[in-house]
Amino acid sequence: MSTEPQFLSFKGLKQYSPDEGWGQVNALLQSHARAAASPPETAASPSTQYAPEKVPTLTETQESVASPASAAPMFDPLISELFDQLRVAPSDELTQTWRTIAAEVNLLTQRMALQRELQDRARKLELDLVDLRASIMSHLQDVQHVADQQLTSARLRSEVSALAQSKLAAKLNQRK
Repeated sequence: MSTEPQFLSFKGLKQYSPDEGWGQVNALLQSHARAAASPPETAASPSTQYAPEKVPTLTETQESVASPASAAPMFDPLISELFDQLRVAPSDELTQTWRTIAAEVNLLTQRMALQRELQDRARKLELDLVDLRASIMSHLQDVQHVADQQLTSARLRSEVSALAQSKLAAKLNQRK
């Protein structure tokens, strides 16, 4: 068996082995277990053993895992302690707290997405408002221009009619 550590097994997880190629982790673990059961040609000394023979997976229960005393000696006491901690089921209070945290993080994510959407809508609405203001100002300028032309026309008509009145009055006064 190779000295590479065994991985935790998850459904659908694949592992590459140079001898066997890509395969399911459970199938590779079983093939490594069969290889370990057959007597190796060159036995590794305990000082060169880098990984434990049996590493528990997340899918195994504590009863199905052999006790550390019956297994081969662990290569590192810290790793052994880590595996012991992984075997301990989390307390209900801790699990409930993590579920609450996960639910709140999910709600926060949804609310942040809603906030981004509302901000985008507010930006678009602000752009529409700016466009409407510009359009209104343009129409008001058009109205002002037309009103100025009408005022100019009215002044000219007033001057022309005043001039015509004075000319007509002058002609009428001459005939008397």
